[in-house]
Amino acid sequence: MKHLLSAGDLTAAAATEILDIAAEMAAVQGREIKKLPTLRGRTVVNLFYEDSTRTRISFEAAAKRLSADVINFSAKGSSVEKGESLKDTAWTLQAMGADAVVIRHPASGAPYRLANWVNGSVLNAGDGTHEHPTQALLDAYTIRSRMGRIDGLRVAIVGDVLHSRVARSNALLLKTLGAKVTLVGPPTLVPQELGDVSYDLDALLPDSDVVMMLRVQKERMHSSYLPSAREYSRRYGLDGARLRRLPEHAIVMHPGPMNRGMEITPEVADSPRSTIVEQVTNGVSVRMACLYLLLGGK
Repeated sequence: MKHLLSAGDLTAAAATEILDIAAEMAAVQGREIKKLPTLRGRTVVNLFYEDSTRTRISFEAAAKRLSADVINFSAKGSSVEKGESLKDTAWTLQAMGADAVVIRHPASGAPYRLANWVNGSVLNAGDGTHEHPTQALLDAYTIRSRMGRIDGLRVAIVGDVLHSRVARSNALLLKTLGAKVTLVGPPTLVPQELGDVSYDLDALLPDSDVVMMLRVQKERMHSSYLPSAREYSRRYGLDGARLRRLPEHAIVMHPGPMNRGMEITPEVADSPRSTIVEQVTNGVSVRMACLYLLLGGK
């Protein structure tokens, strides 16, 4: 594997290998000294054209724990703001000898273009409304850790699917790993092409093993998508009453950042059935595994 651009590129075997290596990386995180010498002398560049606290810090921690040199490149205040193109930036990275470039970009497809212009590996950390493959991997890892398996589980992905690269990557990856995925939300926000669709959250809850709530992306939306925030919460928000309708073993996920009180109530977000904090922790181990495999770790 040279690049990680889409969750759809991963076979079940390749995804499982990443999850297995991530489990080994997680064991290292429990030690007093968390560093491995695996990628010493390698350079990883975080190239972020969109703000992201969790993903950027997670990739940075992952690279540093593998002893790589990390360069953080924020588009704000850089030559990008002066009009430098992605291609010019790619040439700069190439000249610096970047072994891997982690890119987040508002344009869907930007990581694919970058992969044509640099010799190093490219990892897609979110491109527009297209994909976010490492988020899907860390979600799969979290499900497997909590439930013991992924194959055969019933997963409901709920909310603003249309604008969610997380939903797209998760739908692709979890199906590859044998889960039954249903996308749930208002008709305006659930595209048909990603798989099974439902507009009735309450009907699905008693049969769901995993409920993955999505952030309502107000910044990508115009009023036509939703009647009102209150109406959305009433029909698709996960509150205590809905949590009690789930089977006892079921878990609740959210990729963050959360709109507490809109798609999820604090009572649910902070409950023992929520995996939200674990997802952040697991993100470092999973991204360590991805960097390790892409940069030829043995």
